[in-house]
Amino acid sequence: MSLKNKKVLLIDDEEDILRLLKTVLIKEGIDHVYTSTTAADGFSQVQEKQPDLVLLDIMLPDGEGYDVCKQIRNISNVPILFLSAKTEEIDKILGFAIGGDDYITKPFSPKEVAYRVKAQLRRADFMQEVHNKKEVVKAGPFELNEQRAELKKDGEIIELKPKELQLMSFLMKHVNQIMSKESLCDHVWGEDYIGFDNTIMVHIRRLREKIEAEPSKPNYLITVKGLGYKLVIKDE
Repeated sequence: MSLKNKKVLLIDDEEDILRLLKTVLIKEGIDHVYTSTTAADGFSQVQEKQPDLVLLDIMLPDGEGYDVCKQIRNISNVPILFLSAKTEEIDKILGFAIGGDDYITKPFSPKEVAYRVKAQLRRADFMQEVHNKKEVVKAGPFELNEQRAELKKDGEIIELKPKELQLMSFLMKHVNQIMSKESLCDHVWGEDYIGFDNTIMVHIRRLREKIEAEPSKPNYLITVKGLGYKLVIKDE
């Protein structure tokens, strides 16, 4: 992971802390470090700079960092690390509950903060990489864009309901493998199989009606009697 192009925004009303953290982060290889001393300006800079990470003090002269965090979460999933003199467990719980990714209490070690920042940046990079890999799944004539919740067959969009989409996604990721009803129920519905037999059959039938030329004689989504279902893709 390259830190040189990463942008970090520090929001704290203590100038000494801002200078110290900025110096440490730059020494650690983060070239773009921005600072702000108020809630209003901090949120404005989030919109303008689009940082890769925000270090956010809770007590600010014109409001609380908690409120800034809520504002940021309305527009971005950027990692947010709270800096605070509040050490009570309830304060930390609140920080995580409203969208914070870490909570650092004052006084703190600048070096530790820098390492926590780098850890969060690494995690964000990894999650983005995973997301990008998962975004488009291809199998035979089918192409599923998970971010857009869109399935195409031979380039033509097929309208699917949410559970049908999840079902198709799971099957496309296990092409030519027999998927038991138990595994379908667990991965798609997040429930135990008991009582879901009819629900699964109904969704399989509806999915066939949308992806098969002849739903009663399926070429792709077949039933393996006594074992489950399989998405058959030839030459895969």
